[in-house]
Amino acid sequence: MSGNQARLDAIAIVTHGAAKETFSYQNAPTSELFNANVFDKAEMKKRLPKGVYKSLAKTIEQRTQIDESVADVVASAMKDWALEKGATHYAHVFYPLTGLMAEKHDSFFNPTGEGTAIAEFSGEQLIQGEPDGSSFPTGGIRQTFEARGYTAWDVTSPAYIIENANGATLCIPTAFVSWTGEALDKKTPLLRAMQALDKQARRVLKLFGDDSKTPVVSTAGPEQEYFLVDRSFYLARPDLRTSGRTLFGSAPAKGQQFDDHYFGSIEPRVLACMLETERELFKLGVPVKTRHNEVAPGQFEIAPMYEDGNVAADHQQLIMLMLRRVAEKHGLVAILHEKPFAGINGSGKHLNFSLGNASVGNLLEPGETPHENARFLAFCGAVIRAVDVHAELLRASVASADNDHRLGANEAPPAIMSIFLGDQLTDVFEQIQKTGGATSSKAKDVLRLGVDTLPALPKHSGDRNRTSPIAFTGNKFEFRAVGSSQTIAWPLTVWNLILAESLDYIATSLEPAASNGSFDAALGKLLQDIMVKHGRVIFNGDGYTEAWHAEAAERGLPNMHNSAEALPVLGAPEVVALFGKYEVLNEREAISRMEVRLEQYVMQVMVEANLVLRMGRTQIFPAAISTIRDLSKAADDMEDLGIKLDSSTLERVAALTNDLQTGLNKLEEMLGEEAEDAKAESEHCCNVILPQMLAIRSTVDELEGLVSDAYWPLPSYQEMLSIR
Repeated sequence: MSGNQARLDAIAIVTHGAAKETFSYQNAPTSELFNANVFDKAEMKKRLPKGVYKSLAKTIEQRTQIDESVADVVASAMKDWALEKGATHYAHVFYPLTGLMAEKHDSFFNPTGEGTAIAEFSGEQLIQGEPDGSSFPTGGIRQTFEARGYTAWDVTSPAYIIENANGATLCIPTAFVSWTGEALDKKTPLLRAMQALDKQARRVLKLFGDDSKTPVVSTAGPEQEYFLVDRSFYLARPDLRTSGRTLFGSAPAKGQQFDDHYFGSIEPRVLACMLETERELFKLGVPVKTRHNEVAPGQFEIAPMYEDGNVAADHQQLIMLMLRRVAEKHGLVAILHEKPFAGINGSGKHLNFSLGNASVGNLLEPGETPHENARFLAFCGAVIRAVDVHAELLRASVASADNDHRLGANEAPPAIMSIFLGDQLTDVFEQIQKTGGATSSKAKDVLRLGVDTLPALPKHSGDRNRTSPIAFTGNKFEFRAVGSSQTIAWPLTVWNLILAESLDYIATSLEPAASNGSFDAALGKLLQDIMVKHGRVIFNGDGYTEAWHAEAAERGLPNMHNSAEALPVLGAPEVVALFGKYEVLNEREAISRMEVRLEQYVMQVMVEANLVLRMGRTQIFPAAISTIRDLSKAADDMEDLGIKLDSSTLERVAALTNDLQTGLNKLEEMLGEEAEDAKAESEHCCNVILPQMLAIRSTVDELEGLVSDAYWPLPSYQEMLSIR
């Protein structure tokens, strides 16, 4: 068998692939599908006694303490509903520090002792579960001999049914804590941070005459970018299977330079996969809205509508789960890595963020004349201050080994935390900076297209900026630095926390003025002070340019180029104190996040480095040797015929093969070096191991263009990204 047989087999399978027809929306309209598998408020109202329903609704809407006395009634109704849906088991779903979903399944059915079984589900089982608390990453909070952990029912995120081909499971979103009550998950800190934001936002709203008892909720709408690759190609790439990205691969002749994939017509096989993914998500109540081709070949996007931040985080996990599951049914693999293919665009997860409630609306809605909207200016000013004061923490919230390959590259926002406000708001805040107030707002215009049959289009007051990590997009801020494989729960926790701190600062500064009648003047002075001290984070230009990097340095904005620099911020005394002040994380919980993230960074790099060694020695080196042998024999045969063959290709392949051996041996030595602690180990991975891996990759990628196609063992970029 030739060295590339796996490639040839994969190509043969892919070329016979076709769209898989599994259902039709004509037979099952979206209106009937949406929330079909969710135990939502409508289902609760239908099945629960009036008093029990009101108690639960109050907890959900007012964020009050849950009345545990209603748990048995709720559990019974939830069980009956789940059984009607074909469920045999229930699972407490939680979100450990792996960043993934976790679940422990238990059967509803218990034997009666009389040869039968009865379905049972108690309030106690609904409220509390007990998975292992030590085998997940905990950063030292739990040791192996301290195994007890608890899951606690999160009533604010509805239970749902996950269907499989042979059954269904009732899934109950939960928080995950240790026996000591410390958070071991992503959900608990998010809920705490949302509570802190609510408290401080209501203090500020009270200054504007709104003493509403309705909680202020942070809202989120994360856009998800991903790649689809045929499963046959995926299985023939050990690097994609194990690390999520290609560790070798030369640039294809045709990549994304024509921009012909972006918003192009979606191919039938891909569209079939998208349709079924959306169908499954609709049933789970996930409000997916948008789908389209992204910039890179083989890259796509799905985006949901805005919703409660905690629910949005849970739904984002379901989006990633369903993308993977449904893609597999269609013979595809959904790749969520931030940079699966070098040289073309990577994938992000743009986190659209705002806050408000039914009473006050969206607090980041500027209106037609934002210079007159004092409440909006206060909350927008809080964001400006928060980003500047806590820029390093924001950067650390999206730091990972995977995101390092994307963040700061020319298709992603730079690692410098800055804000794009657009022309209108920038003008308003510049007026405030100069005089302490604003007297005008740039009006929106109308675009006339020069064709009578085309309508005049309302023109926004400012352009959009895709190079900014934090961009105001009309009534929300878009945090573009989140990686495509990351849960949004952690960056959303940080956003809630830093905005709570900034609103606390504003409320504390203005409360004395509110009581003596000088509020308007005090607000103007405060906003002016915020702009003078923190307006440096506003930048509306091209964030990809070297000129901006130089200018940002002059402004004093931090630029943490990689995770080894950024992650230790999570353990900085001022950051630990910030988490503690607003009761989001205690000191042990905060330090544990740094320890876990550093450990994950090191493990990811080490896995990739060992893959480079194995693939280099067992796949690439033999292919190169076989080519050298063939070229040498061909040269000898030609010489026997009296023909002198140009030996430059043979010499280059031989030289590169020698470089490959040397580079692999050097990498192996580097992997054997020991570091003092996790921080030193992450720096070693970042500054020593990764550059050596890149040097080996450069050698291998050049070999790919010289080694005989009969021996090259890996599906190429051209094959993976262009064959559908």
